[in-house]
Amino acid sequence: MPDGTPYSSRFQDRYRSEDGGLDQATHVFLGGCGLPAAWANTPQWRILETGFGFGLNFLVTWAAWKADPQRTRLLHFVSVEAFPVSREDLLQSLPADDQLRALGLQLAEQWWGLLPGVHRLSFEEGQVLLTLYIGPAQTMLRKQQLTADSVYLDGFSPQLNPELWDEDAMKNIARHCRRGTQLATWCVAGSVRQALKTQGFDVKKVPGTPPKRHNLQASYNPAWEPRHRADGLPAPVKQPGHCLVLGAGLAGAAAAASLARRGWQVTVLDSAAQPAAGASGLPAGLFCPHVSPDDSVLSRLSRSGVRTTLQTLQQLSAAQKLQTDEDWAHGGVLEHDLNEPAHLPPQWLKTGSAEHGWGLQWSKPATAQHLQAARLPDDSHALWHAQAGWVRPAQLVRALMQSTLIQWQGNTDAARLQRDEVNGQWQVLNLQGQSIAQADMLVLALGPASKTLLQASGMNAGLWELQAIRGQVSVAEHTAQTQAAMPPFPVNGHGNLVPDFPGDAPTSPHQWIMGSTFERDVTELPPSAADQQAAHAGNGEKLAALLPACRQALQSFFDAPQQPETWARVRCAAYDRLPLAGPAGEAADDLPGLWVLTGLGSRGLTLSMLCGELLAARLHGEPLPLDAKLAQSLGTQRLWSRVTRDA
Repeated sequence: MPDGTPYSSRFQDRYRSEDGGLDQATHVFLGGCGLPAAWANTPQWRILETGFGFGLNFLVTWAAWKADPQRTRLLHFVSVEAFPVSREDLLQSLPADDQLRALGLQLAEQWWGLLPGVHRLSFEEGQVLLTLYIGPAQTMLRKQQLTADSVYLDGFSPQLNPELWDEDAMKNIARHCRRGTQLATWCVAGSVRQALKTQGFDVKKVPGTPPKRHNLQASYNPAWEPRHRADGLPAPVKQPGHCLVLGAGLAGAAAAASLARRGWQVTVLDSAAQPAAGASGLPAGLFCPHVSPDDSVLSRLSRSGVRTTLQTLQQLSAAQKLQTDEDWAHGGVLEHDLNEPAHLPPQWLKTGSAEHGWGLQWSKPATAQHLQAARLPDDSHALWHAQAGWVRPAQLVRALMQSTLIQWQGNTDAARLQRDEVNGQWQVLNLQGQSIAQADMLVLALGPASKTLLQASGMNAGLWELQAIRGQVSVAEHTAQTQAAMPPFPVNGHGNLVPDFPGDAPTSPHQWIMGSTFERDVTELPPSAADQQAAHAGNGEKLAALLPACRQALQSFFDAPQQPETWARVRCAAYDRLPLAGPAGEAADDLPGLWVLTGLGSRGLTLSMLCGELLAARLHGEPLPLDAKLAQSLGTQRLWSRVTRDA
């Protein structure tokens, strides 16, 4: 608009009022919902907004949270947006207010890759969570699961965007409200007031914010008892307590960090003397999205996982718990597909489609420069994943556990679990049957040993179809020759190569790592000399196909009569190769307080942080960090469904 107000040519309407929208955001929405007073000293507060636009309502709410000494511990802001603006337009429309502008710059840093679906953006070390539902409001609100404490009813006018204001829309809003949820809007149209009343809201007109004469406020107070969709989960906990986490790998550390962020006192127990002694002690590994032409469940899950992993790494680095380029790097990964062209979803490549811009921010065809840097032929089938990189998992595990609310307890062998029916606490027993720890809640994150412990405790262990998979990688220190032979970025495909990462000591030479083997149902550690020799040979064959020139340069390593030992550990995968994150009981009231996070397989760095957040969100009744259908694919309920289906 001539006055600088953002304008939508699609809806022929302003994104906000001509006064800049700041008063509207502050008084109509924040004040109209009784905030910040309503969230004072609460464990969490959940706000649902229809129409994110340029995010002014979110920025104002975030600023109010930062300024409030009695702020809620965890602020959830969930917003629906069918047509997200570009990052460039978002930056151009930032408020003039210095504080809001600074927050807007943080928002813009995470404003990428917004394909249709659910995206979780994280701020303030994970205490302010923005969940974006990208897609038509009606569709997204029907598909997703959340309960809101406040509702900002915003968007283009009813005349120009009736779908956001009609009776079906109000019914969708009501589905996500609890008794007492406060709703606020600038719209006072009679049809909107009537639709809200029909759905159980007490509605009143209040003096408006110029140029509006009136605004609308409402409280959800139906004559009937509100019913929410049953998801088979236990009732959300009201307050955090004490939790035991068994297992100090990526899964256990992710669960511990997510729970501690919500105020839980967490004790992490493991049989080893130090965290990350198992498969999560891998010298270095990759986090990377998966792509498929039909944008499969794994592809969408991996994107949600990569975003959560990146946010976690960036926050830990900002807190100086990790060092960028020493413990991890976000420099991209080349995927070399040997069998056929690596197919992106067709809509990502269609010029002019929204998916074209957002999708290619995730993955795109590799350029000639990428292929040349990897010394691959010009006709190679390869993709470039911009949102990907490498991590040293043990450093990540230790960083996640650096919280005053997390206590480490090593050299602790758990032989059996039992629940004290008198005090409702879970107890961990040793081989002598003595209790070595107890707490209100217990998260089992022991990888392959999870099933063994469940079986020893008499807890439906037969249903937990977990497979042990031994993996061996070839790892060595760099020489001048190997350093020169390596590509400047990691490469994956059939196997993966991290070409350059620091050694454990500050003065140690840098290293490279190639692998890994997949030896199903093999648990022997350390591997025999013959198995190690076979593993090196297999890793060399994978490298020869992945990067022929690199394999040739490493001939002295892979073809040497005496090779160093492989690095070997045992991973754990579920029957469908997707992680398990949820309650251990078949029914909501079965095994209360016992939860499981396991089955990460070879995708621990991509999916563990996401699974930790999913577990905590389900436990607390929070908005989920990913699409509800995808969350269901990670739930433990699928085990019981499979048993019923097979029967």
